[in-house]
Amino acid sequence: MTGGIRQNTGALSPVHWINRFAILLLAGAISLAGQANHGSLQLWVTDSAGHGIRVSVQIVSAANQYRSVLETDSQGQLEVRQLPYGSYTLAIQQEGFTPVSESVAIRTSLPTRHRIQLKLAGVKQTLTVTAAPTLIDPEQPGAVNQIGFDRIAHRISSIPGRSLQDLVNSQPGWLYEGNAVLHPRGSEYQTQFVVDGIPLTDNRSPGFGPEIEADDLQSMSVYTAGIPAEYGRKMGGVVEVNTVRDLQPGVHGQVVLSGGSFDTAGAFAKAQFTEGKNTVGGSATGSRTAHYLNPVVPQNYTNTGTLGDFALSYQRGSTSNDLLGLSVRHSLSRYDIPNEQVQQAAGQRQTADNIETTGIAWYKHIFSSSSLGELGGMVRDNAGDFQSNPFSTPIEVFQHNWFREGYFKAMLTADRGPSEWKFGVETDNTFLHENTSFIITDPSRFDPDTQPAFAFRDQRGDLEQAAFVQYLVHISNWTISAGLRWDHYQLLLNNQALEPRFSISRYLPSSELVLHFSYDRVFQTPSSENILLSSSSEVESIDPGVFLRLPVQPSRGDYIEGGFIKAVRNRIKLDVNYFLRTVDNFADDDQIENTSISFPIAFRKASIYGAEAKLDIPEWNRLSGFLSYSYQVGKAWNPVTGGLFLGADATAAETQLTGHFPITQDQRNTARGRLRYQVHSRFWAVGGLQYDSGLPFQFDGDPETVLAQYGPQVLSRINFARGRIDPSFLLNASAGATINRSDSVRMELQADGENLTNVLNVIDFGGLFSGNAIGPSRSVLLRLTTTF
Repeated sequence: MTGGIRQNTGALSPVHWINRFAILLLAGAISLAGQANHGSLQLWVTDSAGHGIRVSVQIVSAANQYRSVLETDSQGQLEVRQLPYGSYTLAIQQEGFTPVSESVAIRTSLPTRHRIQLKLAGVKQTLTVTAAPTLIDPEQPGAVNQIGFDRIAHRISSIPGRSLQDLVNSQPGWLYEGNAVLHPRGSEYQTQFVVDGIPLTDNRSPGFGPEIEADDLQSMSVYTAGIPAEYGRKMGGVVEVNTVRDLQPGVHGQVVLSGGSFDTAGAFAKAQFTEGKNTVGGSATGSRTAHYLNPVVPQNYTNTGTLGDFALSYQRGSTSNDLLGLSVRHSLSRYDIPNEQVQQAAGQRQTADNIETTGIAWYKHIFSSSSLGELGGMVRDNAGDFQSNPFSTPIEVFQHNWFREGYFKAMLTADRGPSEWKFGVETDNTFLHENTSFIITDPSRFDPDTQPAFAFRDQRGDLEQAAFVQYLVHISNWTISAGLRWDHYQLLLNNQALEPRFSISRYLPSSELVLHFSYDRVFQTPSSENILLSSSSEVESIDPGVFLRLPVQPSRGDYIEGGFIKAVRNRIKLDVNYFLRTVDNFADDDQIENTSISFPIAFRKASIYGAEAKLDIPEWNRLSGFLSYSYQVGKAWNPVTGGLFLGADATAAETQLTGHFPITQDQRNTARGRLRYQVHSRFWAVGGLQYDSGLPFQFDGDPETVLAQYGPQVLSRINFARGRIDPSFLLNASAGATINRSDSVRMELQADGENLTNVLNVIDFGGLFSGNAIGPSRSVLLRLTTTF
């Protein structure tokens, strides 16, 4: 939420956004496009006579945080999929043969074929393999933050519902507002998750959608600039997540049990079976906690949450040139809405739930050694409900919103030696259904003319289409990525835009330095959260005296970034970036009371600039970890250009036509860090930190009011003179041990202590019923992981 004009809680329409229309999966031809800048490796290992041989191969890329030991089949063949572009080291130590270490570069979506021929050993030799040669990618056109499997597996434990969000929040340029809503470089609700090549552009925070469980991930790529042209619509930041395991014959899987403070408990299990050309996989998870959302008062009233998820997948490589995949996932979350002191005393109970079912199909065909075709499709149903009991104050809110979405994408990749072309089209059709009502129980909180009850129901299709072309070329030590995207958006408005994208980098080998620059033109569609309600003429009846209703336009902006990536002594990677974002029709949101129900608004423009740095140690003897820092300044300019405003807020919106104010994501200084020390081959210890200099806030009251409503703890964290929340410095620590290690089973136990300083971490503050958010107090969580 932005700190300019805050919606009168009484006039606001409640409603958990929701949308979609379904496109049917076209008779078996639908299939999914792979993630941007990802390829595959087809390896063939032979003996000295040229015959295929079964061996173990270690594959390492320090820049991509990738490290895996895989086995070739009896013919010496191995395929590794979904590898981020970059340089990899392949190392083989096989009895009777000379140890081998070779490099291979993944630079295209087409399979990269590589052959290694082993030589007979005259004498016994050993080889030490280091990932230093792959510490930086000399042909990467821009800055991309990679999070590999080891860092995902040994992350600090999370409260259910936010394990993926916590990983993203550790990266520079990202920060939380309440309820784990991610904000990349000041953007509101403009985060796009790309799951195995399929984009999810709706809000995936705990109060809006089911969790994407981090234990189900193999790797992540995080973009905030230099974004490929195949991505659009939600462009604050793009998070690619890969759930595909390496295809090894037989049964492989993982079981994770967790629990700890706040009555938290969870279980996750996944398994995959590969035989011949077929691979079948499945996963299931369930969890509960008494600290699901961010409470609005330190007492953490009514804050339980229960989550569940079940998924199945199937892949078949019918020929060496064809690959088909199918998957289905069903997820749910049920939770309480945290109470204020007044609401708790009145006996209020408000609950919400979200249920989602997703089906995905994808197909890839290699036409030749230089061309690849990909198809992908998704059908998704998502329903969200909100309920209030008769004791709710100052308003009873009821909602049943749902959407059905049909997504389809087709892409052709052509490899021309040092260059690669990608051409693609996509369509995303969504039917939105909104059903919202409210009853005012405390009229003193609302304008006198506000009607005591209101009900709304509507539905409409959101039709979006896009086409793009992307060009990537490597010339000597230069790398250039250029793209052009066309987007069309049709819901309440009909808009279209052309978006050029450009990135360039220069590698300086003598300095182990990559210089890079990028420009992205972006077209961002409004959040569909309750957009039909906030745009309907029916809302005028809520407060007929004073209201302002403006259509929310898509945002259009320019993103610029420049920086460098430096390898320090082949052990440490330093990323430094400066960025500037200018956006017209700057997207923001407002919400009803302290509920999770929100709707879109917009301001004339915004400017966000800052600098970021990240120090990464993939592996240095026994040390590994990272330290990141972000400096950011964000301002938005009046007047409002979209949204619904009633009563006094409408008057303010119509009269505040000039001037600027800090956006609510205007946190000047943010730091995150985590350092791991491998004490013994079976034992490790980790220390971490989190520093937030404090978000701005708007509050019409005075310190005495805060003291009466929230007590001295909250008052001590609010700086009225600065108009900001006071800085917070949190420490965390972990310790882990490998308690069983064999050829077939590995068991690890990790204990995590969070907020060891027990700081009252006030994230957001707005006063009574205005969406406060307080982070968890000191807590301990345990996680037992069994891999087989």
